[in-house]
Amino acid sequence: MRVAVIQQSNSADLAANLDHSLSLVRQAADKGAELVLLQELHRSLYFCQTEDTSVFDLAESIPGPSTERLGALAKELGIVIVGSLFEKRATGLYHNTAVVLEKDGSLAGIYRKMHIPDDPGFYEKFYFTPGDADFNDGRSGFSPIPTSVGKLGLLVCWDQWYPEAARLMALAGADLLLYPTAIGWDPSDDQSEQQRQLDAWITIQRAHAVANGLPVLVANRTGFEQSPADESGILFWGNSFVCGPQGEFLAQADSDSEQVLLADVDMDRSESVRRIWPYLRDRRVDAYRDLTKRYRD
Repeated sequence: MRVAVIQQSNSADLAANLDHSLSLVRQAADKGAELVLLQELHRSLYFCQTEDTSVFDLAESIPGPSTERLGALAKELGIVIVGSLFEKRATGLYHNTAVVLEKDGSLAGIYRKMHIPDDPGFYEKFYFTPGDADFNDGRSGFSPIPTSVGKLGLLVCWDQWYPEAARLMALAGADLLLYPTAIGWDPSDDQSEQQRQLDAWITIQRAHAVANGLPVLVANRTGFEQSPADESGILFWGNSFVCGPQGEFLAQADSDSEQVLLADVDMDRSESVRRIWPYLRDRRVDAYRDLTKRYRD
């Protein structure tokens, strides 16, 4: 299956951002992509650099205007599109939510970001409520979304540092792991520190592919976005990539340009890899009870 990851730079113009995203999705489909992944919060600038209550005006319902446009394009092109939106679930209740639009334009499912960071420049706890551990229908919050191209194990940005999240998606039958992302450097960090951060980010996600025997798709944004508060900002490091079930790179973008990154994923390889590396078989589930504790004293 041919997949595409969209690496995009954003402006303060929401309509222009979405139009540009849809144009890049169209380019991906023209090159044969059946599944297209957009980056985290692709409608806007990454607004979590500061805490500002007026920003909540950017949030929208799901289904809503953006899912309508994404769905219409998915139907026109006959592809599956994964988007990332600032969701208004109810008055005063907001989520960082990934959405999946099926080939017929329907909303196949959503995933609400479970791990929410709160660090300088990434003040997400001010804006986003974590996804429910369980949906109201009883499904786990870590539930793959069934689609015509496979079961998509959707996770979002900060989720990518947690092996538990990837493993739970794999245990629920995910065929691929997908990470819409917005992560970058503090430009004041020296080059060696920047390289360590980038290497860690790539390594942890390739490790999720290896540990679970699944392909991984990662979409990150690129470009510098200045903080609304001062001259500081985030230099998003791009490097979107696709890797196979042994962590092997199938495609990787650069750090500083927009890109429609294409890769051909062999959906049968996970079966072969899991036969020679049967990690799921050898898990000691009887000995992992302490994983539910915050810390072992």
